[in-house]
Amino acid sequence: MTIPLDDADRRLLRYLQAEPSLSTADLAERAGLTAATCWRRLEKLRAKGVLRGIRAVIDWRALGYSVEVSLRFSLDKTDPRAFDEFIAAARLVPEVREIQSFLGRVDVRLNILARDMAHYQELYRTRILTLPHIADIEALMHVADIKRAEALPL
Repeated sequence: MTIPLDDADRRLLRYLQAEPSLSTADLAERAGLTAATCWRRLEKLRAKGVLRGIRAVIDWRALGYSVEVSLRFSLDKTDPRAFDEFIAAARLVPEVREIQSFLGRVDVRLNILARDMAHYQELYRTRILTLPHIADIEALMHVADIKRAEALPL
């Protein structure tokens, strides 16, 4: 279901995407609204599920995580529980930052963060290779972010 947005809603979301720490008063001023109207519109957007939260974007490299790997898995499709059991086990690995499922040759993609290559190798041997129902794995080492957009064009 698509939620209709008017120009004021789009302005609010644009400013929030650009600067999530804005106070309601500052956001209202930039969007050309009163603080009360701004607050009501934000509440409406939250209630409709458009605005799901405001989060911190952490630079993991600054915290010592310098290796990012995308692992693509094909699962054993002969077992009807394969997908659910694989996902459940993957969720238990703290270094798994993202889990995505696909249609096609690749069934699941995991995004892994590690402190360094030694840490990644240990994770791969002890946590990744022990995940259930793996038929094939392809590893892609992250080299650089060319474009990583969090915001939508509103």
